Amino acid sequence: MSSLRILVAGLMSSVLGMSAAAMPEFSFGSDEMPEDGTVVLYVGPGGELGDLGEELDHATSGRISATIEMMEFKGGFGETLSLPAVAPYRHAVLIGIGDQELTPRKLHDLGGHAAMAADDEDGLALIMDGLNARVDDGGAHLALGYALGDYGFTIYKTVEEIAEDGLVTVIGSSRADGRAFAGDFAHLVEGITLARNLGSEPGNALWPQKFVDEVEAAFEGVDGVTIRVLDADAIRARGMGVLMGVGQGSIHDPRLLVVEYMGGEDGSAPIALVGKGVTFDTGGISIKPSENMWYMKSDLSGAAAVAGTVLAAAKRGEKINVVGIMPLAENMPSQDAIRPGDVLTSMSGKTVEVLNTDAEGRLLLIDAVHYAQVEYEPEMLINIATLTGSAARATGDEFAAVITRDMELSLDMMEIGKVSGEDVWPLPLHPNHFTQIESEIADIKNIGGSPGASIGAAVIGTFVDEELTWVHLDIAGVDWRDEATPTAPKGHAGWGVRFMDTLLRREAQ
Repeated sequence: MSSLRILVAGLMSSVLGMSAAAMPEFSFGSDEMPEDGTVVLYVGPGGELGDLGEELDHATSGRISATIEMMEFKGGFGETLSLPAVAPYRHAVLIGIGDQELTPRKLHDLGGHAAMAADDEDGLALIMDGLNARVDDGGAHLALGYALGDYGFTIYKTVEEIAEDGLVTVIGSSRADGRAFAGDFAHLVEGITLARNLGSEPGNALWPQKFVDEVEAAFEGVDGVTIRVLDADAIRARGMGVLMGVGQGSIHDPRLLVVEYMGGEDGSAPIALVGKGVTFDTGGISIKPSENMWYMKSDLSGAAAVAGTVLAAAKRGEKINVVGIMPLAENMPSQDAIRPGDVLTSMSGKTVEVLNTDAEGRLLLIDAVHYAQVEYEPEMLINIATLTGSAARATGDEFAAVITRDMELSLDMMEIGKVSGEDVWPLPLHPNHFTQIESEIADIKNIGGSPGASIGAAVIGTFVDEELTWVHLDIAGVDWRDEATPTAPKGHAGWGVRFMDTLLRREAQ
């Protein structure tokens, strides 16, 4: 069978040299076993080998099966056994598939396990043996997981040469897998990579206008996309005093970046995705402790996820109307910065007493969600933000917090999380949370007791029409990882692109 090579390695270059994290080249549609190099073999429960595994074992004169027996390799899901220099192969890696049904999410993890365990510098073969996944385009899903697990952000490394990815051949896949990857999943990887790159850049290289430049470069030549940028003068003219207030202490003026993709029916209401984009957060006058403040370079994770989600949908030509709205600011202390106790006037006309300048993300979103409703009258509004430490403490690094006005919608979001591989867990939103943010001198104040995650949502929710389907995602605990997972690197995870991508796919249907 002839193979189909999918060359995607050059898809992700942009202004700041972000091509450093480009994905490898994949080849699909071949059953021909490699004669040497690096191989990854998927092994069934109890160490069972399929037909291709038996063929590989024969090529190694029985060393594969002998090692499985000697090491008591059980083939549990994700269990990995590395065999260096097992002739004629330079490296063989065995990965267990377990005894549960292999969903797309599990295939992504299996692909990611391969990327974590094997080096593809000189080429690599993924042998789809015995997977028996009841999933269309299983080979494409496996490659998607591999590409996500293979990510690395190395642009600032000063070593003379960083090894480039070699060809990854998915043995036992079909040409249909190749078409699915090239026409769909490669674009999803590109969107996630864009989000990860944006979240990994240091603050001295990425400020509001630079964020705009990066996103504009990523969308260059993409059909059906319109990009609008509101600079500081336009933000003031629109009456966005809250957004302007957050950024006025920085030498870098704020921006409001809007990316429209209209791939659905003409005139149908879009889905609005609104993401917090604080390119660096010192806390402002309410300055943060110095320990771990460096991590605040990723306080733009919500905006990065929105950009990546819209990019993936637009590049694959999803039949949906979606608008991504990204309020961008740098929160700095200076003689021009807002002070605790200041009162700001929002685009809606409502006033906000700022009791803590480090509760700035909700301030950005106040003007952005109002803008989304006035300009686009969306059928659904999703806002995503690294908003509160409270959410991170409540849900840890396994779940993002989801807050809605009704539990049924929250449960629906949990199902989307399960399918996408980015899990969410509901937190409450009670009328008392809105009472707690009433101000004595303004319409509301930006903090108001505990639980902090719910209070933050209430501040934003005050500016969202109660009849509008609204989902609030607090990703403060999941956007950055201290340890890698199969599909997310140590560092910026690009969390939210897969979740919102799955939601858009569902809504498009």
